[in-house]
Amino acid sequence: MNFPVDLLTAMLAFSITALGATLQGSIGFGLGLIGVPLLVMLDPVFVPGPVLLVALCLTTLISHREHRAINFREITWAVAGRILGAVIGVCLLSLISENGLSLFFGSMVLLAVLISISGWKLSLKPFNLLGAGTVSGVMGTTSAIGGAPMALVYQHQEGPRLRGSLSSIFIFGTIISLTSLVLAHRFGLRELLLALVLLPGTLLGFIMSRKTARFLDRGFIRPAVLIASALSGCIVILRVLLS
Repeated sequence: MNFPVDLLTAMLAFSITALGATLQGSIGFGLGLIGVPLLVMLDPVFVPGPVLLVALCLTTLISHREHRAINFREITWAVAGRILGAVIGVCLLSLISENGLSLFFGSMVLLAVLISISGWKLSLKPFNLLGAGTVSGVMGTTSAIGGAPMALVYQHQEGPRLRGSLSSIFIFGTIISLTSLVLAHRFGLRELLLALVLLPGTLLGFIMSRKTARFLDRGFIRPAVLIASALSGCIVILRVLLS
């Protein structure tokens, strides 16, 4: 079996994942935000299986690094919502076009960012966590970019709690997605080799994020989350408009 990509493609993929992993290690999400659109343009073979596998490695590392700040009772509600959202997303895809859903949820993320800027604050109550997890699951299923809804709920929390909580939630969602791909025979040796191409950049980004996270924790974490969330909504919408 020949190696799936050439050296230049592997080097570009390394750079993309390093950038995305640095962002995710800093604010709790970002690998999918940066990695999915750019990797699809570089070579679609990297999506979804390979990038999901390295995302699982990254979220596990971040969750371990920030484990002292995680409230596992909180994330239980968000994980339940994430699972529910994945099921709803699959059902919606059979009824509504993927582009229509992406436009709707991308617009909702932008609206949520604008409301957040105005000073509106969601508490970490079970209903809010369940709702945000559900929206995140639907967006992750329909557009592969689902981090923003959960990040907006946690935007007022300290950096370690934000990153640790989001990473723990994403671990469960990613395992579900990877299991689905394996059962559908869409993840095998080829995808594993492609994930190994992405892994060095992912690990480098995680290491780099230790410094960037400490910098953002000095009072910049919320603006960074809002900017990244707005960018997430814009990317989802632009992908539809330019397709």
